[in-house]
Amino acid sequence: MTEPAKGYGTADPAIAAYVARVFAPEDDALRAARERSEVAGLPLIHVEAMDARHLEVITRAVAAVEAVVIGTLGGYSGIAIARGLAPGGHLWTLELEAERAELARANFAAAGVGDRVTVLVGPALDNLPALAAHGPFDLVFIDADKGGYGAYLDWAAAHLRPGGVILGDNAFAWGGVVGDDAPSDDARAIRAFNASLAGDRR
Repeated sequence: MTEPAKGYGTADPAIAAYVARVFAPEDDALRAARERSEVAGLPLIHVEAMDARHLEVITRAVAAVEAVVIGTLGGYSGIAIARGLAPGGHLWTLELEAERAELARANFAAAGVGDRVTVLVGPALDNLPALAAHGPFDLVFIDADKGGYGAYLDWAAAHLRPGGVILGDNAFAWGGVVGDDAPSDDARAIRAFNASLAGDRR
């Protein structure tokens, strides 16, 4: 199996190696989930291993009980968040494609968190209204189609508890948020998402 496609966010490879050695962000369960996803042909766009560790730490830090992931893929980030939930906590994840959702369920089960995760299949905006009854939520992680980020942010802000956390992946659009030379649709969507976060007093 190949190593994760994305590295820890530092220009110094020695620091990246040190962080990976000390904090060992990817254990056997996460590695197996990544490898199963790769074998299944999923694109290597899941969060990086240290990002997953950050997700778990943030989930623990806010004592999250109820959490939502918009964009499941193979469940890599979901495993990290589910591990960080307080006792009795639950994670709802939303995945557009049924085959990916089934793989994610298998990965959750293999990682020992299957009993605290529900995977909903279909367009996120179709499934989010049904989740409102389980809120307010402590944490929402957005990592799906970039064009939907604005709508996902609006939903999250409306269903988050005071002091809860909204996290958005790819917040710099792979560098596309800077410069004015014909940004991509994804970059424009992320720019709008960031502007909404910065200007919304909620």
